[in-house]
Amino acid sequence: MPSAKVLKEKQAKVAALIELINGSAAGVLVSYKGINVADDTKLRKELREAGVSYSVEKNTLLKRAFAETGLSGLDNVLEGTTAIALSPDDQTAPARILGKYSETNETFQLKAGFIDKELYDQAGVQALSKIPSKDVLLSMLVGSLQGPIQKLAATLKAVQEKKEEEAA
Repeated sequence: MPSAKVLKEKQAKVAALIELINGSAAGVLVSYKGINVADDTKLRKELREAGVSYSVEKNTLLKRAFAETGLSGLDNVLEGTTAIALSPDDQTAPARILGKYSETNETFQLKAGFIDKELYDQAGVQALSKIPSKDVLLSMLVGSLQGPIQKLAATLKAVQEKKEEEAA
C-alpha cells in the first residue's frame, strides 16, 4: 500500500487530469512506443504550437480521471504505453497532428479519443485526423462562395456594358 504522501500526490495528479479533460474540446490517446527523442521533441513542438497539451500518463491515473469525467468507455485501450493529447478549443488538432505522425511511424499508434464527451475508437480517430483544420475549412468555404459572386459580378458588368453600347 502506498504511503500517505504518495497517495496524496496521485490524488493531486488525478485532480489535475480531471480539470484538463473537463476543459478540453478534444483528446486523443496514443501508444508512443518506439518514438525516439528527436521525433518526440519535434512532435511535442508541433502540438504545442497548435495549442495542444501532450503528456505521458499512467494508465491507472487515466482510468480514475476518466471515471470522474464520464469517459470510462476509454478504459479498454489503457494498456501498455499511453500518452494523452488534449486541446482546449480545436476539436481536430490532436487527431490531425498525431494521425499524421502515426502514418510515418508504424510503432506509434492511435488508440482512441473523444470530442465533447463523444468517444471514438482507433478508426474514428484516424478518420478525424483526415479532417482539415478550421482555418483551412473556412478558407475553402470563402473560396467556394467567391466563385459564384465573381460570376454574378462579371455578368452584371457585361449587362451594364451592353446597355451602354445600345444607348450610344
